[in-house]
Amino acid sequence: MRWTIPNILTTLRLIAAPGVAIMFLYFARPLADWYAMILFMLASITDFFDGYLARLWKQETNFGRMLDPVADKAMVVIALLVIVALSGMDPWLLVPATVILFREVFVSGLREFLGSNADKLQVTKLAKWKTTIQMVAIAVLFLKGLLVNYYSGFTAGMDQPFIDAILGGDVEDVNRLGMFEAATDWARLIGRILLWLAAILTAITGLDYFRKALPFLKDIK
Repeated sequence: MRWTIPNILTTLRLIAAPGVAIMFLYFARPLADWYAMILFMLASITDFFDGYLARLWKQETNFGRMLDPVADKAMVVIALLVIVALSGMDPWLLVPATVILFREVFVSGLREFLGSNADKLQVTKLAKWKTTIQMVAIAVLFLKGLLVNYYSGFTAGMDQPFIDAILGGDVEDVNRLGMFEAATDWARLIGRILLWLAAILTAITGLDYFRKALPFLKDIK
């Protein structure tokens, strides 16, 4: 194993995966939301640079090929668990998250079963798009959680009629509740759409891998 810059970036992405969840153990919200979102976004950026630099500098290694998909899966799985938990098990998030988690476990099981034939399940362009959309969706959903937390903080101690009066323009909107409410709604909508799109692509690529693995799953008689 060589500690090249691409391999270091991949390793840092793997370490950052549990760090996203740890932010909520040691920091109060919304600070934890900020740290988790920034950490996730920085780690996601390394997903592009490690592969790009490895190809550019001809530093592709078996260690990097092994660790890169593991780091991606760890990031997505842990971040989704955190988001679903913070959303109160919102079914609009729980269902696509379940599809994504099931696929990742299923494909990992296929690769383990195939052993030396696992190279038959090469990562496709559609699978790369799937990963990219997953990461964008998660970043947007972290932003939504951040906005919700700020909105809750600004409206703490207010009753609903007073909040409605502010949003209706009858009371001066000092804290810009209207802006936060609109931004939250948009982030929630975009995040859900992207996560469902990612789940659909995840299912499609999972079925494609299963189709490619079928010849190796037949019993030899």
